[in-house]
Amino acid sequence: MNKEKKLIPELRFPEFEKNGEWEVKEFSSFIKLYRGSSPRPIQEYLTQSITGVNWIKIGDTKNAVNSIINQVGEKITTKGAEKSRKVEKGELILANSMSYGKTYELGIDGCIYDGWFVLREYEKQYHKPFLLQLLNSEYMQQQYQRLAAGGIVQNISSEIVYKTMLFHISRQEQQKIASCLSSLDDVIETHNQKLDALKDHKNGLMQNLFPQDGEKVPKYRFPEFENDEEWSFEPFGKVYSFLITNSFSRDKLNYDKGGVRNIHYGDIHTKFSTLFDITKEDVPFINLNVPLDKIKPENYCQVGDMVFADASEDMYDIGKSIEIVNLKDEKLLSGLHTILARQIKTKLAVGFGGYLFKSSLIRRQIQREAQGAKVLGISGTRLSGISIFFPKNKKEQQKITICLSAMDDLIKAQTEKIKQLTTYKKGLMQGLFPS
Repeated sequence: MNKEKKLIPELRFPEFEKNGEWEVKEFSSFIKLYRGSSPRPIQEYLTQSITGVNWIKIGDTKNAVNSIINQVGEKITTKGAEKSRKVEKGELILANSMSYGKTYELGIDGCIYDGWFVLREYEKQYHKPFLLQLLNSEYMQQQYQRLAAGGIVQNISSEIVYKTMLFHISRQEQQKIASCLSSLDDVIETHNQKLDALKDHKNGLMQNLFPQDGEKVPKYRFPEFENDEEWSFEPFGKVYSFLITNSFSRDKLNYDKGGVRNIHYGDIHTKFSTLFDITKEDVPFINLNVPLDKIKPENYCQVGDMVFADASEDMYDIGKSIEIVNLKDEKLLSGLHTILARQIKTKLAVGFGGYLFKSSLIRRQIQREAQGAKVLGISGTRLSGISIFFPKNKKEQQKITICLSAMDDLIKAQTEKIKQLTTYKKGLMQGLFPS
């Protein structure tokens, strides 16, 4: 069987158009893999000493910038390092478990465990920045997924990696492609940094626009409200009452037809904005398999209602919430594992509650009230006792809401810009690498 193939990409720099087809061979023809190893039991070799050796794990990739790992969360002793695989700054490592197939460059020296392969003996064949782009391309990721399919454990062996097919071209063309893609990575990273700065600024505003422990007023008040009285502190249960929610599980609902929409608790965790506008959110229609006239009008969501997710495996997510700010005359139900709360008397301006229940002081109270072991839960009864706070002047509430929602708009726009750039890069890579 002939394992060599030749291809030409759709996009090619003019100076290389006459270079002919790209060569394609198995990974094993170009690169050698060396698996990491771990001293056991690892707990005996972990250290906080400044003389410790960087212990590079898959989890450290969360702080990688442009696929370069510059910091780690743990270190091991020099004795532990002797039982592990040492790697050096500038080397490439490939994940073989968890987020398998992703390749990173090391910005530090250290040791790797058996969740990594280190790539060596490729320098005569590849320009490193090109190889890093190639190995992280969709072309390579699809090969890993196809070859690993059917396995009980989601990981890839050296045999699987060695069977993947790699492109090979002249070093000059490699350098040109790498330079093009790396410059785009720099643009994306600049926008990521801007997004992080916007999020940090919003977090700072949240800390300063709402009171913290022991405070009766926030650190910052808009000038026109500086002489206003202290904020009101009241139990949740005196400001909000609870309503019946739709208790059907997702698999019992018919999404093909129906006259109402349904909020699922999982979407509160991952999908919906703080201020829920039905014209801007993707909420499915459902068929409850019961006559709609059996549902009391007051049990549909209304503008100003708060909807809380009452279950989560993560303490950080428990009790996350959204506020309904626009329904556009549509019927909306609060679904399984949610708590629907409505103001008894309108003390909070529309939108203010959405941000209030994301303030750190209230989030900590909700987390303290959560119960459960593997799956955490929060009930309306336990929510009723937490202390909420607000300025009596609704104009101040509205000013805070406008300020924070403007930040959310900037964050959303920046996130969309990064998404567009990432999509553009993906398309560019599909053109620069043969199919």
